[in-house]
Parts: sequence; structure tokens; C-alpha cells
Amino acid sequence: MPVPAWWLLLGISLAVPGQLAALHLLPPPCDSQIYCTGELLRQVQQAKLFSDDKHFVDMPLQADPELVLQQFQRVVNATPGGSLSKQQLTEFVQTHFFPPGEELETWEPPDWTDSPPLLEKISDKTLQAWARELNAKWKLLGRKMKPEVTHSPQRHSLIPVPEPLIVPGGRFLEYYYWDSFWVIEGLLLCNMTATARGMIQNFFHLVDKFGHVPNGGRIYYLRRSQPPFLTLMVESYLRHTNDTAFLRANIHLLEAEYRFWQEQRAVNVTVGGKEYALNRYYVQVGEPRPEAYTKDAELAAGLDEEARQALWVELKSAAESGWDFSSRWFLPGPPPVPAALQDTQTSAVVPVDLNAVLCRVERLLAAFHRALGNDSQAARFQAAHEERVAAVQAVLWDARAGVWLDYNLWRRRHNAAFYPSNLSPLWSECAADPAAAAARALDYLEGSSALSFANGLPTSLARTGQQWDFPNAWAPLQHMAIAGLGKAPSPRAQEVAFALAQHWVRTNLAVYKQYQHMYEKYDVEGDGAPGSGGEYQVQEGFGWTNGVALQLLDLYGDRLTSAAPLAHCVWAWIGALLVLCLG
Repeated sequence: MPVPAWWLLLGISLAVPGQLAALHLLPPPCDSQIYCTGELLRQVQQAKLFSDDKHFVDMPLQADPELVLQQFQRVVNATPGGSLSKQQLTEFVQTHFFPPGEELETWEPPDWTDSPPLLEKISDKTLQAWARELNAKWKLLGRKMKPEVTHSPQRHSLIPVPEPLIVPGGRFLEYYYWDSFWVIEGLLLCNMTATARGMIQNFFHLVDKFGHVPNGGRIYYLRRSQPPFLTLMVESYLRHTNDTAFLRANIHLLEAEYRFWQEQRAVNVTVGGKEYALNRYYVQVGEPRPEAYTKDAELAAGLDEEARQALWVELKSAAESGWDFSSRWFLPGPPPVPAALQDTQTSAVVPVDLNAVLCRVERLLAAFHRALGNDSQAARFQAAHEERVAAVQAVLWDARAGVWLDYNLWRRRHNAAFYPSNLSPLWSECAADPAAAAARALDYLEGSSALSFANGLPTSLARTGQQWDFPNAWAPLQHMAIAGLGKAPSPRAQEVAFALAQHWVRTNLAVYKQYQHMYEKYDVEGDGAPGSGGEYQVQEGFGWTNGVALQLLDLYGDRLTSAAPLAHCVWAWIGALLVLCLG
């Protein structure tokens, strides 16, 4: 049942009064009349020439866009009504575009080795052999842009960057922002510091050019970002290299990205009569996402133009979060309309994890400036960090639940639902009282049903059919929860962290043995399988999953085992039975 247009607009106006740009003046995802907006994009995508809308907008042009658009207009003018048939569109695309991926070539990182020291830390021989295979996957995921991308950028949707890179895999032929944090962590553990540095340099190049890091490496992602992990990437690189010259040369770009989030994504929240500054995802960009054009257009069917544009703003904002899509961003409509994807109002949510990341960014920028002898800048960022800790405590901490919860600007209350992101301030060290918060958060986790799944921590407990909901589990969320609990002083919290790591590694390994692939997400139900749901089929590769597996093997390599838990249970039962019989 379509949500009435007035309901969508009312929700947005209540959530962010006076801040939404005039909907009819919103810019498109980028200025390209082929890849981001215009009649050619509309006709090709709505004709559904390809099973995945991303296919078309990843295709390089065989001529400059002006010539291609002139040719298209000639065909339109010669066609009664101006709407080309599917056959005409197919012929036009085949004539004027190259297949996707041809602008990239495979690249084997020169700093790759077959036996990184990490392997020596892994006691279990099966896990050690698996880690060796994961290390080899970096060679399969390495890509280098062909010279024509830089020489003729107008013919490509790919955004040129100067250094080679590691891609996630599957349909994701280009780099992605927050994925790359866990990729870089994995590269560093494999002693591939030059490759990791090159990827960070690419992101510096993007900040220098655009003022922020786009969602991914295509121009249709240009006007939205993803969780701001660049400063954390630099922290990881410095931990392995102590390359302070690299930091000194680029710290101004870390500050530039921080300014983007503070100027473009900040929101003030009043709680208890006091105003606090926090951040949210908010992409004021109109029109359907080019890489998901038909899905966005169909979802907005039945809405008036203003409500359509408002919905597309919210969908892009959810995509900026990396959680596209999830019940985290749904708001219930008026009864009896249930919450669904069309109810997405991401900009009305103050997310725990985004503010946890920025809390860590501020702490790191203070530490970086301190190390470089910039005392005044260090003091400024230290003050910002302390203000963030206070704001996170005041706005996002729920004393009754004993955990941090997303805050809804429209309803002016917390979202009580379980998400692993609720624990992210433990990982980012953004708690006002770390020991007490860790104890309460552990009670919260153990009191939920989230720990009852042997295959990992579910993304939520809501079965919506969206990929960032139950029953899927994602590697970065496992890592943040495990690392956060592992930092707690409580032995009980540390054991829960290890148990989660053991579950996740066994799930990854079991699925790998069955399919010989690593996947972007996994199913927490059953015996373990690749995840499902969302806008596309589960993808293999997979950059951040490989990185997290290597992190856990590095952290717990002397304790993790490849043995199936069922085997342990059977042997324990047999042992107990023998004791009873012999007794």
C-alpha cells in the first residue's frame, strides 16, 4: 500500500524543520547527462536492458558524451512519440558503449608475499592454510585503471585515482569508501604496506578534489559519502609503519574531510533543556539512484513529485550510511500502514555508529596534532572529542536499556531495536565511563536473543527482506562488536568477544569449504550459508570479509579452532556418558 505523499513530507518537515532544500531545486547525483540524469539514462534503465541497473552506468563510452547524446537525440526525433523500443535501445547501447570493467585491468600488488608473518600466529593448521588462501585473494582483487580513464574521464563513470587499488569483488568493480578500512587492515596484516598506502593516497586525492570521499569510485556516487573512516585508515597505517612524514604531509586533508561532516551532516539535538551537536546521514540530492534507477522509480510510484524527490533523498541518505537498506531507517506510517522501505527517513535518525566513528576521528586528530607538535590544534580536537563524548552520553545512551540507541529526531525518542551498531562506542572508545558502560552493554547483549545464533551476530532481529536486517550478518559489524567487547576490562566481556570471533571464523570457513568463496554477508540461521535479500544477489570476493577474518586470526590465532562446535558437543556427551557408565 503506497504511503500518502503528505505523510512522507510531514515526517521530513518535522524531523528537520527548515533545513531541506527546495525539492524541485535538488541537484542530480552528478552532472553527467548520461550516467546520472537525462532521457538516455531514463529510457535505458526503465527498459530494463540489464538485470542489474548498475551494469549500464558502469559502461564506458566509445565517443565523447556530447556526440553520444546527439546520436541519441537523432534516434529519438526519428521515433514516433520519442520512446525507443527495447531493441532500438539495445542496438544504441551496443554501438556507443563498451562493456563494464574494460576500463580496469588486473593488477598484482608488488608487495604481496605468500607467507606473511601473520601465518605464524595461527596455531590451528586448517585455519593457517585458509589464511594463506585469503592472503592470495589480494592478487585476485587488485585493479589498476587504464590510462584512458585519466586521459578521457568524460567517457567513463569511473572516478580516476592515481594509485592501484583492491576492490570488494563481484559486481563491485570499483573502490568503496568504508569497505576499504577493513581491506586496508587486512593488507597491513599481510605486510602489504605500500598497497595500503596507495589506497589511502587515493582517498586523499578525492578529498583534495571534492572535499570529501565519495561513497564509491563512480561519478554517480559523487554527492554522497560513507562512514568517515579515512582518519582510522591512517591510524592503522601509522601503527604498522610509524610514517609520520606521510601524516604531516596529509593531515590537512583529514581535517578537510572532518569539516565536510561538520558542515554538511551536523544536527543539533536538544535533550533536557541543553543543545548537543551530533551528526547524521543526509544527502540532499534528487532523482533516482542511477545504479538502482528502476527500483527507486518503482518504489516512488503513486507519489506526487515532491514526495518522490523526498523519498529519493532518504534512500540516498541510507546508502550513505552503508546500511542500504535496513529497518534502522524505517519510520512507521499512520495505522494500519506497516513500516517498509518506502517509509525510509534516514535523515530523521541520529545514528550511534556514525557518531562513534566521528568521536574516534576527533580523538585521533588530537593525537596526530599532538605527535606533530601542533598543540593548539590538538587542544581544539581534544575539546571536540570531549564534547562528542558528552553528547553521545546525553542523547544516545539509554539508561534503562543499558546501551546506546539511535535517536529519532521526529519521534524524539530512541529506537529500542537491537542492532550491533548499538555497541559501537565501546569499539571507538567513546564512553563517558568505559568500564561501567561495557558492563551494562554486555548485560544488554546477553539479555537479547542476538547471542543465540551460532553463525554470527545478526544485523538486526527484524525480518524485513532488506540485506541489513535479519538473518544476515556482516563482517564489519562482527569486528566492531568483538573489538569493543575485547577492550572491556571484564573477563566475561572478553570471553564473549572470543566466542563471537570463534563463531564468525567457523562460519566463514565452513562456507568457504563449501563454495571456495568469501562472501559479503552470511546467514545466521541454519548450518551457515551466504546471506540474501536486498537489491542484488549476494556477492563473492570479498574485500572486507577477508580483512576481518585476517584481523580475528591475528587477534586470536593462538586460540581459534577450525573444529565444528557439534564435534565438541558430541565428544563432551560421550565423555560424560563414559564417566557415568564407569562410575
